[in-house]
Amino acid sequence: MNTELREFLHSRRAKVTPEEMGLPTLPGTRRVPGLRREEVAQLAGVSVAYYVRLERGKNVNVSESVLDALARALRLDETERAHLYTVAKPTRKTRPMPPQRVRRGLRMALDAMSDIPAMLLGRRTDVLATNLLARALYKDFDAAPAHERNMVRYIFLDPAARELYVDWPTSARHAVAALHLYGGRHPNDPQLAALVGELSVRDTDFRRWWADNDVFRHAHGSKRLHHPVVGGITVFYESLILHDDPDMSIAMHTVEPGSPSEQNMRLLASWAASNVDTEQSIDGVSELRGS
Repeated sequence: MNTELREFLHSRRAKVTPEEMGLPTLPGTRRVPGLRREEVAQLAGVSVAYYVRLERGKNVNVSESVLDALARALRLDETERAHLYTVAKPTRKTRPMPPQRVRRGLRMALDAMSDIPAMLLGRRTDVLATNLLARALYKDFDAAPAHERNMVRYIFLDPAARELYVDWPTSARHAVAALHLYGGRHPNDPQLAALVGELSVRDTDFRRWWADNDVFRHAHGSKRLHHPVVGGITVFYESLILHDDPDMSIAMHTVEPGSPSEQNMRLLASWAASNVDTEQSIDGVSELRGS
């Protein structure tokens, strides 16, 4: 049974009203929010029985023309349409995924971006590597235990994240939706199942938003942050997918030139560098005392 397809179709159907699609409103109380199954079937030009089998996650050989018709009937955006294609025709992978490795060149590239926060994200938004400014802006993921190096986990379980994101609910919902998008490509990832299980148990917001089955692609955008040391920073983020591993991306954060955000980012860079210098001085003193 295709659980992801079943839940996604049901959730999208609930978000569309008959009025939006120009369908007549029948008298009486509707038992379900959004469209009925027969209304989706009518709009997509398929039989009710065929659509019911699809929404129940039955193994149905779905053509591209039917998927296109369903996307139009359910008013899917481009990210949702791509997700529908993915979950309707999942690839069967029996071999476990190998661990993702960070090449030395990638680490040096991150460090070379000394004026902007940059991080390397992997599967499930795992944080694989960061530069100095990214650690200062968010947290020192490199020093955290391996199972805590994940952006979605940070957003929901680290109290500092709720203070950092000015619009935390929107950022958190986007994080959940991005995780759903990944899950469509890798439905059998055991580490994803463990992460979703932990967050569902520990956070009611995550549990509720995961059930919405929304999908989101962190390609680019902006977000407002309030850093505890330097104050407000509005960052523009760009996510660059690596050619040899589509599940790995470099997330870069920039600020508007000449803006208060640029000034605060420079202050953050100075603060981060001074902390590194202090730590190195302390380590040097310790070594001298040890000798």
